[in-house]
Amino acid sequence: MGHLDGKRIVITGSTRGLGRAFAEETAKAGARVVVNGTNTGLVDEVVAGIRSSGGTAVGFTGSIAEESTAVGLVKTCVDTWGGIDTIVHNAGIVRDKTLLKMTAEEFDDVIAVHLRGAFFCIKQAGLAMKDAGGGHIILVISASGLSGGFGQGNYAAAKEGMMGLQRTAVLELSKANIRCNCMWPIAETDMTQVVFDRANAAARAAGTEPPRPVDMGFGKPYEVAQGMVWLASDKAVHLQGQCLTFNGRKTALWSHPAEVGVTFHKDAWSVEELSSHYADVAQQAIWRPKMS
Repeated sequence: MGHLDGKRIVITGSTRGLGRAFAEETAKAGARVVVNGTNTGLVDEVVAGIRSSGGTAVGFTGSIAEESTAVGLVKTCVDTWGGIDTIVHNAGIVRDKTLLKMTAEEFDDVIAVHLRGAFFCIKQAGLAMKDAGGGHIILVISASGLSGGFGQGNYAAAKEGMMGLQRTAVLELSKANIRCNCMWPIAETDMTQVVFDRANAAARAAGTEPPRPVDMGFGKPYEVAQGMVWLASDKAVHLQGQCLTFNGRKTALWSHPAEVGVTFHKDAWSVEELSSHYADVAQQAIWRPKMS
């Protein structure tokens, strides 16, 4: 018996890297998977690989930046297997550049895939899940969306925006028995190669041994995919509105934003009173997540 036996799962951006590992490992756990990507050849390759390993999969080619792709993905799942249990929005691109050098096109391209894509996934899967009595929406985010990322303003804005969509989905869709959770996976992939390149360059300059990805807190894609298998399974059915961090060896939940240092004033605050008050209030620390 697999952890996901019979589950019907759509995974966007599942032809390479971590998304491919999500597709392969969820299929290995018994799920029926809709594979997605923008390259038909790669979509067919992943589908064929899953089937040759005894799994069940179909493919749908298209960019999740377009709502028609979300419509097609959900329809393919429902038409093929009679419904949809889970959608995982994993598709992503990067156009790294500092804010003062970034073009509007580079900003919009990243927002389109990540944030527009998340909205389309929530909307289209949510409509099908509502009619069927429930389901699970999983959004894949990153550290940049939680703490910012140098040279990744577009990516950080998109990922933090996805957190806002998740919190809204919880408010609006819980009554329809639809859950929405986020996962920050930390894996060794083509998209994270730049991190290792920088670490290797720094090590060479210092004359030291380059650190291994595992020592930097990055897991292999198939290791990190076990977290997705668990999150998509009934073993995690109690989770709602959560953000899970997982790198294969480390797991944690992120706290929900909340006010601190709340102070009330009998009358309306003046500028002078605010200045006096905040002179003695410590600023909140700028959080930098540790991955290892």
